[in-house]
Amino acid sequence: MLCTITLPRAVSEITLMAWTEVAEPGAQLIYHMGFLAVDTTANISKLPRPEMDRLRATADAAYRLAECGLVHLVQQRLGTDRFAYIAIARPKPKPPRSTSIAQLLQAA
Repeated sequence: MLCTITLPRAVSEITLMAWTEVAEPGAQLIYHMGFLAVDTTANISKLPRPEMDRLRATADAAYRLAECGLVHLVQQRLGTDRFAYIAIARPKPKPPRSTSIAQLLQAA
């Protein structure tokens, strides 16, 4: 059975990255509930500046983790202009078997 975790307070960039390290494939973490594009845009967001900056850092970290193939990022519509932003853990990449492949990867 897959586990969805919703933390009671805002998820920080570090919390998201730490969760990614220990999460089993298929585990889910809701890292924001709202409208991310609005909530991270100055002059539109109703969030205080420090919270908006924290959310932007968390969203950027989620995107980097997805780019590295560590999570899938999905949204679930909760209502009008309200979404749950969910990171789903992917299987951890396996280390290369050959040292020459590892050297090539490091050089790239």
